[in-house]
Amino acid sequence: MKILYSHRIGSRDGQGVHLEEMVAAMRAEGHEVRLVGPSFYGQGGWGGESRAVGLARRLLPGWAAEAAELAYNVPAYRQLAQAAREFRPDVIYERANLFFLAGATLARRLRLPYLLEVNAPLADERARHGNLRLGRLAAAAERHTWRAADRVLPVTEVLADRIAQEGVPRERITVIPNGIQLAHYPEPAPRPPSGPLTLGFVGFIRDWHGMDKVVRSMAGWNGAEALQLRVVGDGPARPGLESLAASLGIGERVRFDGVVDHEVIPGLVAGFDIALQPAAVAYASPLKVFEYMAAGRAIVAPDQPNLREVLEDGRTALLFDPAREGAMWEAIARLASDPALRARLGAAARAEVLKRDLTWTGNARRVVAMAEDLLRRRHGATGALSPASAA
Repeated sequence: MKILYSHRIGSRDGQGVHLEEMVAAMRAEGHEVRLVGPSFYGQGGWGGESRAVGLARRLLPGWAAEAAELAYNVPAYRQLAQAAREFRPDVIYERANLFFLAGATLARRLRLPYLLEVNAPLADERARHGNLRLGRLAAAAERHTWRAADRVLPVTEVLADRIAQEGVPRERITVIPNGIQLAHYPEPAPRPPSGPLTLGFVGFIRDWHGMDKVVRSMAGWNGAEALQLRVVGDGPARPGLESLAASLGIGERVRFDGVVDHEVIPGLVAGFDIALQPAAVAYASPLKVFEYMAAGRAIVAPDQPNLREVLEDGRTALLFDPAREGAMWEAIARLASDPALRARLGAAARAEVLKRDLTWTGNARRVVAMAEDLLRRRHGATGALSPASAA
């Protein structure tokens, strides 16, 4: 199958992981993929963004930046249409982005199946954080792409419900959560018999994650096992956490690795004894959860619907009530004092990945199967190949 993969990602971060892993998985399955997106993608290195994009965001007023996003559809559509003429795709697969209409427009013009990957309700998300000026236009554009897609592929059931509320028929919505590349995660090695237990966190560190509570509780910990914290990633909360750890006298037990290449993460996660997902956006499918599961780590995470889609309390993780003060640390303390429980949860989490094929390869197969079904339906209805495939 020939897949035209459209995106508007500007930085190599969690979005880039999803994009690059899916493209690699599709190609590994024998499909041809033409990736079409901004020329500056990846120029800022891992975790960074294009200098030009960063400068525009800082200098332009909010409404002007959003108008520029909308105007970007003109060159994006031309680029995508040129790729379609050269590549003759069977389907268009697009990662949804706010004000991004190029894929939906071209798919309609060429009568190609259009599959839309949705990772967040972006208009709601930006409005909630106060970063949206053209709100009505943004919501209308997002709703248009959702409704235009032959298949909408949200990452959680929670997000699927939100999309259905906007008039997309349920039969056109299929949940495909994030995943991992299992080859990067060998069978977990036994933990060394001595040394402190490592609490670990991977990702962009924000204040709402509540990592300050972990640091404070570590400082007051008097359990039998010595604890240390390793934070892989960066973010606005890091300076405050570093200062807090130093002021509590545990600075030497809290390590910040900063931004690292994604290829390094499996080796770092393998060193965790207890893997932390302190908080999560209600509709998200956190990449770190799948990394923790594949590595066979004992996971502590909030008890909320989107995480219960992949984790089960007491079987593959310990889920805590995010509304109850101290609940997260109670789960951490329980795991710190019970090595058998850590081993059981970690083994069950990894087994869940294998059982449900929560991998990028599995996701690629599911997407291709849907695309093939759409093509069969179209060919059966018209008795001919789609225009782009007829050459």
